[in-house]
Amino acid sequence: MTAELATATQPTNVLALDLGTTTGFALKQGEMPTLTGSVQFKNSRYEGGGMRFLRFRKWLETLNDRNGVDVVYFEEVRRHLGTDAAHVYGGLLAMLTAWCEVNRIPYQGVPVGTIKRHATGKGNANKGAMINAAKGYGFDPSDDNEADAICLLKLACEEIGASF
Repeated sequence: MTAELATATQPTNVLALDLGTTTGFALKQGEMPTLTGSVQFKNSRYEGGGMRFLRFRKWLETLNDRNGVDVVYFEEVRRHLGTDAAHVYGGLLAMLTAWCEVNRIPYQGVPVGTIKRHATGKGNANKGAMINAAKGYGFDPSDDNEADAICLLKLACEEIGASF
């Protein structure tokens, strides 16, 4: 499914995600204040490798149960600096897209450079520039993951005609 389907149903709850061990999120809930933050999905030394993905799915379910999600946008990463980061991203992406399919929630990936260019005017903006862009939108992100999600949310809202 793609976010194009969402425009026909007038989504009001838009979730933007920056997937990773520390996942940034921003959820626009109609006219309510936007919920933002970052969540750790790091395994403890006593957990199996799949636990981070199960915790991520449970987090998505809880977020949806409490707030409702009409459409999901995620940062689409094409290149990773490390093998572990690529594995984590791929696992989280698989869980996200499967969860969206099961729940019939449209989803759309947006390339990293597109998000950065939209927020800062530069497709290769650094973390500081993205944090400053999120602050310029009226938020105070705790880290670059949250800032990326906020910037993605703004782009997503503009794309589907939702308020930001």
